[in-house]
Amino acid sequence: MSDASRRDFLKSSSAAALSAGLVGSLSNRAYAAVDDTIKVGLVGCGGRGTGAAAQTLSAPGNVKLVAVADAFKDQIPRTLEQVTKATEGDETAMVDVPEERQFSGFDSYKQVLEQDIDLVVFATPPGFRPIHFAAAVESGKHVFMEKPVAVDGPGVRQVLEAAQKAKDQNLKVGVGLQRRHLSTYNDVISRIHDGAIGDIIAMRVYWNGGGVWEPRKTREEVATEMEYQMRNWYYYNWLCGDHITEQHIHNLDVGCWVKNAYPVKAQGMGGREVRKDKRYGEIFDHHAVEYTFEDGTKMFSQCRHIRNCWNSVTEHAHGTKGFADLVDSRRIRMSGYDGSGEYTANKLKGEDPYQTEHNDLHAAIRADAAYNEAEYGAHSSLVSILGRMSTYSGKEITWEQALNSEKSIMPEEFAWDALPPTTPNENGEYPVPVPGVTKVV
Repeated sequence: MSDASRRDFLKSSSAAALSAGLVGSLSNRAYAAVDDTIKVGLVGCGGRGTGAAAQTLSAPGNVKLVAVADAFKDQIPRTLEQVTKATEGDETAMVDVPEERQFSGFDSYKQVLEQDIDLVVFATPPGFRPIHFAAAVESGKHVFMEKPVAVDGPGVRQVLEAAQKAKDQNLKVGVGLQRRHLSTYNDVISRIHDGAIGDIIAMRVYWNGGGVWEPRKTREEVATEMEYQMRNWYYYNWLCGDHITEQHIHNLDVGCWVKNAYPVKAQGMGGREVRKDKRYGEIFDHHAVEYTFEDGTKMFSQCRHIRNCWNSVTEHAHGTKGFADLVDSRRIRMSGYDGSGEYTANKLKGEDPYQTEHNDLHAAIRADAAYNEAEYGAHSSLVSILGRMSTYSGKEITWEQALNSEKSIMPEEFAWDALPPTTPNENGEYPVPVPGVTKVV
């Protein structure tokens, strides 16, 4: 079967599955008679890339991982081993990645896109996302990309431009904001949009916790400053965007989803109180932001990486009639202020939103159904960037200033001997943003 014929078959067979109501529960052997396999390339072999690869292979129907890439060659064997083990026993999940289809280096994503693949999964540090996504669209590939999709205004604009091109080419795009694929969230937020708690007047969103992984490499273990920052990517803004962008985006996305709008401005404060050591790079350990929407509605946001404090990873909506507490994805409660009209949404048994987001994308590819999450992924990324700009500067920043900013935080060159945007002093210490001093636009 020619490549064109195979793609046509994927479309027609899945369209039939859609009309029969089979999407989401397609038989593992539904298309055994012909080659209906979705061929996948993976770019980014860290923990999230490994998980995303296993999940995309576990989507209904025949799926084969045929190419992988990472900046570091030593990351690849572990990912292939773990993905193979995770999908063991699933006859429709195939791993066929010989050494000649294992690529490394800054340009390795290009080599993956040159392969015979239908779908590419991007799970590198977020700073690379706009470049990779634009290249995938130019190559005519369907895309699943982890959140956030950018770390600055220029990156967001690049993603929005590529998102429109993807729509024009009928390419399918998934973004790793998995709460959008969870039944409890969809149930309650749909009821909120139908007026269950009245008009939304305020929201509170939190990602307060003890932090993520400790820096993995010392300076003595690497060859260059670029490698040092790449190995410890979470602690450098050009790579992760700070934890308000890399992590708290989930809660900010839910708040904007509840409001069905995006803020027009933000002001906030933040800094480093505990994670001050030079090994923590340049990011803050806490942010608190007040977002304002066009109608005056407020969204109050907190994110923190400090241990032994009050922890919460939740979202809360306050309306003119009542409230909704999205405090546990398994059970979400909504009620009137007087206790009337209480409603609880319960998570479906066995439901895994990380898997569902891949199932939904694959179903759209097979049915040739419209599917593009890149736009709201870009806008929610910008909400987090807007918050970071306000905490770093100590000033009120508007949506338009953040979106249209020409201030890129990305390197001018991607090479192991090139200099990252920020470099340490003679003591290995990085310039940390100072509110009232740091310029962000």
